[in-house]
Amino acid sequence: MHFTFFVHSLLSDWNHGNAHFLRGVATELQSRGHAVRVWEPTDAWSVQNLVIDHGAEALEGVRHAYPTLESLRYRESALDLDEALGDTDVVIVHEWNTHDLVRRLGEHRARISGYVLLFHDTHHRSVSEPHAMAAYDLSEYDGVLAFGEVIRQRYLEHGWAARAWTWHEAADVRVFKPITNQESRIKNDVVWVGNWGDDERSGELREFLIEPVRRVGARATVHGVRYPQDALDALRDGGITYAGWLPNYRVPEVFADHLATVHVPRRPYVEALPGIPTIRPFEALACGIPLVSAPWHDSEGLFRAGTDYLVACDGDEMTRHLRDVLNDAALRASLSAHGRETILSRHTCAHRVDELLAIVGSVAPHASEVLTT
Repeated sequence: MHFTFFVHSLLSDWNHGNAHFLRGVATELQSRGHAVRVWEPTDAWSVQNLVIDHGAEALEGVRHAYPTLESLRYRESALDLDEALGDTDVVIVHEWNTHDLVRRLGEHRARISGYVLLFHDTHHRSVSEPHAMAAYDLSEYDGVLAFGEVIRQRYLEHGWAARAWTWHEAADVRVFKPITNQESRIKNDVVWVGNWGDDERSGELREFLIEPVRRVGARATVHGVRYPQDALDALRDGGITYAGWLPNYRVPEVFADHLATVHVPRRPYVEALPGIPTIRPFEALACGIPLVSAPWHDSEGLFRAGTDYLVACDGDEMTRHLRDVLNDAALRASLSAHGRETILSRHTCAHRVDELLAIVGSVAPHASEVLTT
């Protein structure tokens, strides 16, 4: 089958987490013999910022890491949908696309039909910017792929879509896996990979990362972008090395240089969207690095808290957990093994492609042969 994606960016993961999952799903679809076409706008802000910060050569890195994937870049005013969608069977439209493009795609589907059209929501805007999400015209779409049950329910309760399915993110285990001889590679104690987050977790990062690292006396590294000067000052004062943007495909090798990592979810997910961990814990557990998380409510039972990873209810407990993990090799080994076990059994991009094909088959019975592909 032919799958077409309209996304913010495949090329850049600069402050753009959806690229992680997209790359894994697209690669998995290709591995099963499906054709994949990805469209992204020429003025994508993630690409623009990446090139400003690191030069055009940064885009070559992802092309080398994912040699089978290709991004077709377009100007929206010049995009010919008849040409772009001429032979497609399934179209997936990410929620970072413009309202106008989302509407045009729906109108094209109403005029042409013959393919499955799905909207993909992987953000907290259904809660934080409900008016913006309500303005998307999904009347001609077959449904919504929501990366958490609570978001799926919002689409149905508000009448934004007639059908919606929960489709969690997951780890691309072709890329996210333990590096061999990991213990011999250890250079630092703790690593955190994530962006500052528009003050959506600034207090939490101080409580669950900066202060516990200082108390434990750990050697720590932080990777990410959009850190304001006061955040950089806080990291420096806490003895933490700020290492800037890290291409997502290089995260496994960085994890292999550290004993543990920390997860600090953004406030909108903790307070209003329980059950959505975002993609970082999936990737960390897939790499086999012990994980200690700030609190979030796993309402959908994705993981085994206390077995796959540790949960700290406050900064004091985070300090205790980090001290235990850094000093107990057996605890690290247990967390590593159990966390990866859960990912491999339930949360790989292969699992999500299975789910996607089942959804496509339910929408278009004539496409049911994909379920056994």
